[in-house]
Amino acid sequence: MNKDLEKQIIEQGMVLEKVKEQLHHFEEGFPFLPIVDAATINNGIKVLNDTEIKYFTDTYPSKAASRKVIKFVPASGAASRMFKDLFSFLEGDGDFSKSTFVQKFIQNIHRFAFCDDLDRSLKKIGSSLSTALSNKDYQLIVSHLLNEEGLDYGQLPKGLLKFHHYQDHNRTPTYEHFVEGYMYALGSGKTVRLHFTVSPEHEGKFRAEVSSIQPKLEKEFDVKFDVSYSQQKKSTDTIAVNMDNSPFQEEDGSILFRPAGHGALLENLNEIDGDVIFIKNIDNVVPDRLKPTTKDYKIGIGGMLLEIQEKVFGALKRLDADKNEQAVKLAESVFTEDCLGKLPEQYVAMNWDEKACFLHGKLNRPLRVCGMVKNTGEPGGGPFWVKEDDGSVSLQIAETAQIDLDNPKQKEIFQSSTHFNPVDLVCATKNYKGEKFDLLKFRDMRTGFITEKSKSGRDLKAQELPGLWNGSMAGWNTIFVEVPLITFNPVKTVNDLLRDEHQG
Repeated sequence: MNKDLEKQIIEQGMVLEKVKEQLHHFEEGFPFLPIVDAATINNGIKVLNDTEIKYFTDTYPSKAASRKVIKFVPASGAASRMFKDLFSFLEGDGDFSKSTFVQKFIQNIHRFAFCDDLDRSLKKIGSSLSTALSNKDYQLIVSHLLNEEGLDYGQLPKGLLKFHHYQDHNRTPTYEHFVEGYMYALGSGKTVRLHFTVSPEHEGKFRAEVSSIQPKLEKEFDVKFDVSYSQQKKSTDTIAVNMDNSPFQEEDGSILFRPAGHGALLENLNEIDGDVIFIKNIDNVVPDRLKPTTKDYKIGIGGMLLEIQEKVFGALKRLDADKNEQAVKLAESVFTEDCLGKLPEQYVAMNWDEKACFLHGKLNRPLRVCGMVKNTGEPGGGPFWVKEDDGSVSLQIAETAQIDLDNPKQKEIFQSSTHFNPVDLVCATKNYKGEKFDLLKFRDMRTGFITEKSKSGRDLKAQELPGLWNGSMAGWNTIFVEVPLITFNPVKTVNDLLRDEHQG
């Protein structure tokens, strides 16, 4: 890279060494993850029975009441991809018969929670929903839903769209996360703490939505809601390159940097000061009638987290006090039986001091319990056993792109996977002394992604940081728990809201 480009990178506020590292990744690519087995039921994935669910339901609330519990909700993404087919209809010739997706949308228009808002918006221009339907003016309906002169749903984030219809009101996902938070994230000070990652242009609208929700629900539930926000840091953006790996420059000569995917949110999570942190995507919510199962299993994984954490802390304190055989055996048991870690072959030949040091390093890490659902063909990450550099084997979430599917053995392991990661996590990010871990130290930078995009009609290559729940948490202690499929109800397209799980 020449000096002029280096100077420009620095002037654009980016760290030169980081950018050089990113360029190296474009040149060399990222190594595949060395998976050794799929995590399956009783082989890395635990199943909670009714007795265990009841136990955690009984014991978790009292433990949580003395802790700072936070619900971390990634909510910065725009909802534009939800409406891809509707945008295509608008930009096309308006032939209604060509798109079964648009036909389904129009035929079921009255079942959407935003229907009343759409009708009111159309009346402002002298029309109405019924008039537009009678006139078969479907492009008017769609444009008024998506564009700025109407509801502007095509530019808003998912958290601000009306998802669910109730008898006397309609709710956004943000509203549903408040209700969910009360059900399982009530912590110290009788407070439900919610943290939303938002984009700068939408923070004002999020605050307005929260202001309309918070007082009502605080009165209804007799609790306090503490809501905070953060934005994806500009410093986490990654450089874009041309297809020959040279920096991609805009027409004005500036170098293009792009948001680096949800892995960039590790920086946001790293700044959260909490004892228990639940992570759940903004669009994975259901109406009240379906919330009890989600509540039970959230409490289940939260209770399991705290129980395992107590054992880990106890083992670490014993090792600090004395590195004798009993302390090592206790730590060994906690690591292999509770955290499900697998020791390397060379462990047997270590002396007691070496074993104690090894186990201390393995246990003194961030901890997470991840809900896993049975794989129904959804794209995305799954649970696997992964070989570590030190010879041990750990549980990790791996994305498809991280696995060498050209290797027959790796492909066979991948295809034997039975479960899927629905982004249903509860995390503990403090050590046994009450100090916050620096989460960036537990990220595996070798697990990034390279994707092909385009800008202004020109092809480019983009780079994503290690994903928040896979490579960014590669060095965490991880426990997988099967959760029911009903707890996973993402909204990828607007017509997903017509599924029974999203109907009131």
